[in-house]
Amino acid sequence: MNERVIALEEINPTDFFGAQNSTIEQLKKYFPKIKIVARGSQLKIYGAAALLDEFEIRLERLIKYYNRYNKLDENSIERILTSTGNEEKTTASKNIKDVLVHGVNGKLIKPQTLNQRKMVTLMGKNDMLFAVGPAGTGKTYTAVALAVKALKEKEVRKIILTRPAVESGENLGFLPGDLKEKLDPYMQPLYDALRDMIPHERLESYLEKGVIQIAPLAFMRGRTLDNAFVILDEAQNTTHNQMKMFLTRMGKSAKFIITGDPGQIDLPRKQISGLKESLLALKDIEGIAQVYLDDKDVVRHKLVKRILSAYKSIETE
Repeated sequence: MNERVIALEEINPTDFFGAQNSTIEQLKKYFPKIKIVARGSQLKIYGAAALLDEFEIRLERLIKYYNRYNKLDENSIERILTSTGNEEKTTASKNIKDVLVHGVNGKLIKPQTLNQRKMVTLMGKNDMLFAVGPAGTGKTYTAVALAVKALKEKEVRKIILTRPAVESGENLGFLPGDLKEKLDPYMQPLYDALRDMIPHERLESYLEKGVIQIAPLAFMRGRTLDNAFVILDEAQNTTHNQMKMFLTRMGKSAKFIITGDPGQIDLPRKQISGLKESLLALKDIEGIAQVYLDDKDVVRHKLVKRILSAYKSIETE
């Protein structure tokens, strides 16, 4: 009798195996001649070599399904165990229209507005995209969803999320802790978006292994970013030199999204925003696209749209 050990990496075994090992029980019914033992995040299987090969193929399909949709239920397990690979691909293709990522707890992450859909379309045709607009328009969230989608589909090997560490009326130097502890709260919107889209165990593993990197813009200096989906958030707070440095980090098979709100610049008054400069300088370069989001794209509380409108009226007086 042959024995194999299969390690489930970056997967919560409790979720994958199901309540009272329901997934294992379904596998046992489908493979009655194989002995299956679950221990922590490992599966031990015993049986004839040909049966073990078939088992691993079916298990790999289950894992792919779980990684795509972040869940497994009895019906989907049954369908995957009894269908051909082609049938599974056809079913998946019917379910992914407009959906960028199947998030945590079955949340469907998709563009909500016309300009968010423009972001998706333009990113499919270009390697660099500037997404500019006021707070609450979903530009960062959509950008992160595009990055997670590219990682899941193996279009890139890593995601890099960065922000210029400019203090919006607050002093980071007086916060307790080391550099990471000081900066984590500043990077929180990026963490929040990722937690919506990637299960906790997998996200922690990605962060630990450097598959997902979140760092201040200064940490990009000297690097060449190959095979990566890179997002520069809050780009209105970059200087000329910072923006030029960042844009020239682009390596082979890389995708860049730059997001920002020119109405929320926290730089010293005499300092010109690197975002504003780059929008003018790069507007006619092939392979670089720009999309402008506005009040119609606000997807936060309905009051946010009214607040933005009220501030716009006093700031233009």
